[in-house]
Amino acid sequence: MMNQMLSTDQTQHLLNILKSRFEENRNRHEGLEWQNVLNKLEADPQKLWALHQMEETGGEPDVVAFEEKTGTYLFFDCAAESPKGRRSLCYDAEALASRKEHKPKDSAVNLANEWGVELLTEPQYHYLQQFGKFDSKSSSWIKTPADIRKLGGALFCDYRYGKVFTYHNGAESYYAARAFRACLIV
Repeated sequence: MMNQMLSTDQTQHLLNILKSRFEENRNRHEGLEWQNVLNKLEADPQKLWALHQMEETGGEPDVVAFEEKTGTYLFFDCAAESPKGRRSLCYDAEALASRKEHKPKDSAVNLANEWGVELLTEPQYHYLQQFGKFDSKSSSWIKTPADIRKLGGALFCDYRYGKVFTYHNGAESYYAARAFRACLIV
């Protein structure tokens, strides 16, 4: 993970966006208070940098859960479609290295690691759908189990026909309508 810090202006701008989104989408975090989220964010500037990356690439991150046992908040990308600034990525570094020509610019797992975030898991992707209909025209890479990845595959999800579908592709594939959705624990 890169060690990056936002300027004071960038931080304030991002916090204003996050607060506004938090207030406009109360259904994603009923019973939670922005001030508590803000306190956690201000205590860990590296998390703000990760959220900045999520925001700048079109993810529209928002709080979707609070884990009482750990005292942490979960931020997911909540853009209606898979984030445009992260599309056309293969799954991971191994997949990127395996492509001999027409390589994508990067991989989903590499970017997530650089930012200090995780790809959504399949259960997290299903959980997200209770807040809207996400990826009805796009798709998102999800965290792929090691046994599938070992065989060269990677998983992705989308929302079609009123249902969430999980599919597989070769990990080296990439598409203009596929990105990844991130999870950040704060």
